[in-house]
Amino acid sequence: MFAKPVASLQPNTYAYEVTPMVKPTGFREYDARWLFEKEINLLGIQALGMGLGTMIREMGVKPEIVTGHDYRAYSANIKNALIVGLMASGCKVHDIGLALSPMAYFAQFALDVPCVAMVTASHNDNGWTGVKMGAQRPVTFGPVEMGRLRDIVINGQYKTHEGGSYNYVPNFPQTYINDLTDRPKLKRKIRVIAACGNGTAGAFAPQILEKLGCEVIPMDVALDYNFPRYNPNPEDMEMLHAMAHAVKEHGADLALGFDGDGDRCGVVDNEGNEIFADKIGVMLARDLSTLHPGATFVVDVKSTGLFATDPVLIKNGVKADYWKTGHSYIKRRVADLNALAGFEKSGHFFFNAPVGRGYDDGVVTAIAVLDMLDRNPGKSMADLYRELPKTYGSPTMAPHCADEVKYGIVDKVVKRVEDMAAKGEAIAGQPIRSVVTVNGVRVTAEDGTWGLVRASSNKPELVVVVESPVSDARLREMFKAVDALLREHPEVGEYNQTL
Repeated sequence: MFAKPVASLQPNTYAYEVTPMVKPTGFREYDARWLFEKEINLLGIQALGMGLGTMIREMGVKPEIVTGHDYRAYSANIKNALIVGLMASGCKVHDIGLALSPMAYFAQFALDVPCVAMVTASHNDNGWTGVKMGAQRPVTFGPVEMGRLRDIVINGQYKTHEGGSYNYVPNFPQTYINDLTDRPKLKRKIRVIAACGNGTAGAFAPQILEKLGCEVIPMDVALDYNFPRYNPNPEDMEMLHAMAHAVKEHGADLALGFDGDGDRCGVVDNEGNEIFADKIGVMLARDLSTLHPGATFVVDVKSTGLFATDPVLIKNGVKADYWKTGHSYIKRRVADLNALAGFEKSGHFFFNAPVGRGYDDGVVTAIAVLDMLDRNPGKSMADLYRELPKTYGSPTMAPHCADEVKYGIVDKVVKRVEDMAAKGEAIAGQPIRSVVTVNGVRVTAEDGTWGLVRASSNKPELVVVVESPVSDARLREMFKAVDALLREHPEVGEYNQTL
């Protein structure tokens, strides 16, 4: 019988080599993330595979699964340990090798396999690892499934089963590339910076853009798991600044930036404006709702209020559904509502037919942006951006807060804001117009300026976003008010970036 995991072990010891280690907090709301060798070891990964295979059988799903891994020094070894556990639980494994996360999701359709386990730490720093999992394409696990998986693994309730096998799928990336490029080329000649941050997307995204007819200027496309310039994260200002510099240097029409596992895309326009993903979502919603009037779009609570107030979207009969932040939440909501698309401020975009298959794919997002430009031949990306009503928005800011206490802190902040609203107190100098608690708390002042606090699902952090339709000064007043609420709790640390 395989041993029950323990929460911590000392590396470079006998116990570390013979005992599975799995820190329970690594099971997040919609995927799993650990610091490799500090919070999980290879035997712990094997236990995770056995637990996942056990749960798949418990769910009554056919025990066949796609596996893939991102480009990090240790990802292949972690995937192999996961595969051992999956096979021990009786799963038939279809391994597509080095891949983007959306490539693994696509493989569920292309290979007709119900389940997926993609080994990736996405945009997290080196040292992190994780697994994105699902058993019902195109959606991935949410809190219920992740909670059950945690219980199976942590309590050692996994079961071995006969019938496990391994099949390596050769050259699967070409199947994915062919699927995205088997279409007419762009009519308009578009000069694109393809920024990959030395992450996995560098092996695939530039050639896809070239096949679509773009003139591609590669930027940090050589695979390097040391990430010598910065983490491949198009939500991070450091990467966006570098993209903006490259656009100006090369006179490009836009820059497209991909994160470490290729499921997100960031955009910088031809004038070097670093456009936050929620604003890109509004631009795409305008474009797509012109083709599909009355469409529904799901957006996360971190996103701009323009989805509900933009005159063009209102004219096109768009229905905006604000929902919980997190790729699994938005993905499932898009499926449940049969929405045309879902947009997250982090850059996870989900397109249903006819644009996509419902899962988040940074390259599909890039293609949607290029198609939007192609349908507006007389306008630049900056022109389309200028057509949006002006708002003043912050980047996603993340003060440190330990995993063990972050949800409790958010609960206290939610209660504090609800009490303020009930007593008629002001926020940032104005009466409170609304309080939304679908995911943390989003509090809106009378003039439409709003602030959000929620717990990060991936890191020991809180998430803070503020926006004002009025002025930069009001944006800063709201940030000051939200930060003051957080400073009531000494467990909340410094921000990764601020205004």
